[in-house]
Amino acid sequence: MLNDKNHSNARGAHAISVSELNRQARTLLERSFLTIQVEGEISNFVKPSSGHWYFTLKDNKAQVRCAMFKNRNQFIPPPQQGDKVIVRAKVSLYEGRGDYQLICDSMESSGNGSLQIAFDELKAKLKSEGLFEPQHKKTLPAHPSHIGIITSATGAAVHDILTVLKRRFPGLPVTIYPTAVQGDEAPAQICKAILLAEIHNECDVIILGRGGGSLEDLWAFNTEPVARAVFDCDIPIVSAVGHEVDIVISDFIADTRAPTPSAAAEMLSPDQQQFISKLSQLKQRLVRQFQHRIASSKQNVSYLNARLKHPDQQLKEQSQRLDHLELRFKSAILSLIESRKNRLQHSRHRLTAQSPQQSLVRKREFIESLKLRLIQISRSQLQQQNLKLSALAAQLNTVSPLATLERGYAIAKDAQNTIILDASTQKPGNLIETQLHKGRLRCRVDEVITE
Repeated sequence: MLNDKNHSNARGAHAISVSELNRQARTLLERSFLTIQVEGEISNFVKPSSGHWYFTLKDNKAQVRCAMFKNRNQFIPPPQQGDKVIVRAKVSLYEGRGDYQLICDSMESSGNGSLQIAFDELKAKLKSEGLFEPQHKKTLPAHPSHIGIITSATGAAVHDILTVLKRRFPGLPVTIYPTAVQGDEAPAQICKAILLAEIHNECDVIILGRGGGSLEDLWAFNTEPVARAVFDCDIPIVSAVGHEVDIVISDFIADTRAPTPSAAAEMLSPDQQQFISKLSQLKQRLVRQFQHRIASSKQNVSYLNARLKHPDQQLKEQSQRLDHLELRFKSAILSLIESRKNRLQHSRHRLTAQSPQQSLVRKREFIESLKLRLIQISRSQLQQQNLKLSALAAQLNTVSPLATLERGYAIAKDAQNTIILDASTQKPGNLIETQLHKGRLRCRVDEVITE
């Protein structure tokens, strides 16, 4: 036993602590590697409130942890998951955890990583096919009666969803369709779970989700089979993958996107306290309405009791009412008869005024008046024509040859009864006839004088 104890002390004298080991390893790494440039794809990028950046730089075979402190990154835009970059860094080791890492001094883009390129290509393809269009989005039920959950049965997402549902509305039925959410088998299992939920046809909305992770961790939700399964599903689907900053293809295809699985549960589950409060309000309203109805019924009974009368009194009132109605009926009959007489008398007057005999008398009187007017007009026109004729006769007489003859002139005509205007047209011995004021003279020309 003593020899074993001495041997143990000898070994302890040469042992070093874990922190010393990590310190020496860090010194060895930093001395062995000067500043180097490393190219890789950004993954697991986080930016805490301190302003430092922590991320993983990877290629298709390996990965390395990286840190870039605030004084080095303040003038560089933060990279995105999947960005391909070139960093200038020193190789070091984080002694607290023993993690091998790169301390980055600068970073520049080297193009998008392969996963990011695949993401962008699939997004562009599905968008060009119209799968993102709003008209394809189904409306979520206002109050779901059964919620389906497609996620890992052991992940934090299902725990978060169930915790929220239990807090908000514990009586809401839930069916979990467990599936892998990461790895090569995940896309096929997710598609199978969606199809199974449709076959069961008991959920009116589905939450498709998982917790946060890197781009490759969430890649199952960026595959084309999952995107098309979500689009073809007849049940509304809420995509709740990762954290609020994580964006996957299923977010664009699903009917609604929730920033986290917990937010999806909040979105779909009714608030039990609100229901209880509303139920209490309805109960109070119902009590008030019943009280009002009871009070109104009591008041109505009191009113009817006040109106209730003895049968003898009712008979007397009915008898008086009957007499009153009889008088009103007689008065109405007499009024109606008088009205009919007046209408008959009026009709007779109208018939007499429109009889053919009366019309014939009026026509005759009208003809006589027209006849008198015609005679008066004829006489007036005849007088006017006589006066006009006298005036014309007087004008004609002033130019008449007879008036000229009456003043002592004569008109000479040859044998052809043509008026002689020129003496040179006659010869001695010609017979001519001379028209006087009274009578005519037959003469023979003895001599023609042309002067």
